[in-house]
Amino acid sequence: MNKAIVNIFASHNNIIILATDITGSETIIRVSGGMITKAQHKEGSPYTAMKAAEQVVDALRSKGVNSIVIKVRAPGGIKPKNPGPGAEAAITSLTRGGLQILEIENVTPMPHDSCRRKIRYRSKEKR
Repeated sequence: MNKAIVNIFASHNNIIILATDITGSETIIRVSGGMITKAQHKEGSPYTAMKAAEQVVDALRSKGVNSIVIKVRAPGGIKPKNPGPGAEAAITSLTRGGLQILEIENVTPMPHDSCRRKIRYRSKEKR
């Protein structure tokens, strides 16, 4: 096995990195921000994403993988469509780990005509 797929789900609150074989059926490793840090507000930070990606690199190296396809995903739908701050740091860390990146693909779900967004709460104003 010399190729793998690395799925990166990056929101503003968390990051989840999932590495599978090229078919996508067998999971090699799954790492989330909560497995790296215990402070909840740091789960989506670039530092946490970098440390998570380093764990993924170690697991892929032990399996004999040297080239990867990266799929980046944001929450999407009626939620934010841009990946969180950890996505770029994770990709950089995967490159520094010595893995060859064949392709980077954005797989964020985009609505064709979505549900109505939540209405933002407006406090009672005193007049």
